[in-house]
This record gives sequence, C-alpha cells and structure tokens, in this order.
Amino acid sequence: MIYLDNSATTRTLPEAAQAALQAMTEDFYNPAAAYAFGARTEKRVNEARQVLAQPLRAKREEIIFTSGGTESNNAAIFGSLRGWHGPRRVITTAVEHPSVFEAVQSLKQAGDVDIVILPVNEQGYPDLVALRDALTENTALVSMMHVNNELGTVTDLGAAARLIRRLAPRAVFHADGVQAYLKVDTDRLGVDLYSLSAHKFHAPKGVGALYKRTGVRFAGGQIGGGQENNLRSGTLNVPGILGMEKAVLLYEQNLAAWRQNMRACKRRLYEDLMTIPDVVLNGPALDEAAPHILNLSFMGVRGEVLLHALEQFDVCVSTGSACAARKAGKNRILTAAGIIGPRQEGAIRFSLCPFNTLEEMDTAAQVVSEQVAFLRKYRRR
Repeated sequence: MIYLDNSATTRTLPEAAQAALQAMTEDFYNPAAAYAFGARTEKRVNEARQVLAQPLRAKREEIIFTSGGTESNNAAIFGSLRGWHGPRRVITTAVEHPSVFEAVQSLKQAGDVDIVILPVNEQGYPDLVALRDALTENTALVSMMHVNNELGTVTDLGAAARLIRRLAPRAVFHADGVQAYLKVDTDRLGVDLYSLSAHKFHAPKGVGALYKRTGVRFAGGQIGGGQENNLRSGTLNVPGILGMEKAVLLYEQNLAAWRQNMRACKRRLYEDLMTIPDVVLNGPALDEAAPHILNLSFMGVRGEVLLHALEQFDVCVSTGSACAARKAGKNRILTAAGIIGPRQEGAIRFSLCPFNTLEEMDTAAQVVSEQVAFLRKYRRR
C-alpha cells in the first residue's frame, strides 16, 4: 500500500506502540493513586508533559492531557468563555475543522454571543484586515487553525496575536495546531491555547493535549475527580500519553530530516502529477504550505470516483477532512476559498509522512495518471 492520507491518521510507530503496551501490561497504575507505584506513574506522566511542552517552548504545567484534538478544541472554546460576564464576541474563520466550526456555531443559541466568521482568500489565508475590523472590547475568544487540514495553509498566528493584544487585550487566542505540531515551527506563536492530537504524528489514537498559557482565562473542560489541576477530570490515558511521548521524542530527534523528506516527496509528487493535463493546485504555493499536504484538482474527474479507483491499486488518498468524509454536499473549506464547481468536484488531498519515499511518489503518480485518463473517457460532455 502507498498511504497518502496521513492528515486523517498515521501509522503508530513501533516504539510508540511498545511504550503504550508496557504502560498497559507493566506500568499500569493509576497516577492519582496514593501508593508508590501510582506516584511513579505520575512522575512518568509529568516527564511526558515536559516532552510535549518542548516544541511549544512551554512549561510542563501548561500541558493538559485530553482524548485528542476534538476534545482539546471543544474545551478551549467553551472553557475560555466560562467566567466572561456581559456581551461576548467570538471570532473564527470559515475554514476551521468541524470541532471548532460546529462548536462556535452552537453558541448562537446563547443570546449574548455574537459570532464573526472571517473570510479567507483562495490560498486559504484568513483575512487579517477583517480580523482587525472585527476585534472589539467585548471580544472574548478568537480561534484560528494553524495549518489548514485540507489546503496546507500556514496561518501567520504571530500577526494575528499582535492585532488581538492591541485591539482586544481581554480576548483569549486559541489555535488548532492538530496539523501543525511537529510539522512546522510552533514556538513563539503568541497564542493562549493550542490543541494537538497524537494520532496525527504516529502516536496512538484517543489521546492529545491542550497547551494553556499560565494566567490565561480558562475554566477547564470535563468535570469530575479533579485531575489535571481541576481543568480536565478523568483518569489519565497513561498508555496513550507515554506512546505520545515516545513519538514526540523520535520526531524531535529526526526533525530536520523528516521535514525535509516530506517536502521532497511532496515536490516530487507535485511535479509528477502536473504532467497530467488539466490539473490545478489548490492552496498556497508549494513551499509556502505545510510540508505534508498537497491538494490538487483533476478537472473532468469526480474526486470521490478517483479516490475509489486509486484504492483498487492500494493507493490511499482523500477528498478532504476524514471528519466530513461521509457527509454529502459541498466541501465547506474549499467553498470558502472560492474553489467551486468542477474544480471542487475534482479535488484530491495527498497528505504525507516522514516515511514516504520518492519511489512511492513516482508509483502513485503513475497510477493517478492512468486512472485519470481512464475516467475522463466517461465524463459527461
């Protein structure tokens, strides 16, 4: 199989799986337990907390463990709004992941929440002029994705943060970093809250984290036994956490080489596929986007049909976010970027990992070329 859907999920590294297995079968103690074995497990969890904090240049105590990106995003939104008194404005963009976009939409039911959805340009960049104009003294929250999961657009969070600090200093600034963490630089971002998900960087599913800057207004998420300093109750997923720690350590040890390989594979795949007639790049210029995401439209072919044709040759791609893959209708992200009609219908997302090879890119491109040519014979005229 040539797996090119790593933005949906990644293969767990054997070392990360082994770390999780050991935590399940040997070091299985509850870190909240009072006896020594529990204390030892808590120490290991806090060591993992420090490892996850490093790429963000954060403090250990600023990392809250969660079940993944969706919980982290939901907690960031609802937890930052609790405790705000009076009218509230929430600002986000038209190209957010459903775990942010739908959560923000749900706030409309509250009478004192004013929702502002920022437009984006054709490359997927949020309109920072519109952000500037939308910021008010009543702005309670701004949430913007760091790397767009469909187009690979890298948002300038630093520029957004400077506007927010100047024009809405009481606002909490959250970023969905699920597709960005370890793939692009994540230090000095200027954000208050930052979400990440383990299964996007070769760690187990069902675990993630939320960075919370010290002192930021945040009332937390799940209520219960008071774990995670009363900010996220529930018994910690120690196997997932230690598997995630191992994956981060391996990524950090190989950071430059892994990023370089993903970018080289992306460029090779792009160059191969652009030899096919009537192919259009969606999103930013190749080197401006994240190193692992490539979105192309194959005109005259329906993306879903091409996806299943490639599947027969063991090439796995996607037509967009896995969270929306089974929903009928237009692609909200591409529509917001003005990618509509036949161009949207023919869009395919290729998402890479550090372990893809140039040979795989050549083989995949050959299969795509053959299947596009075959399917175009049957298009409507």
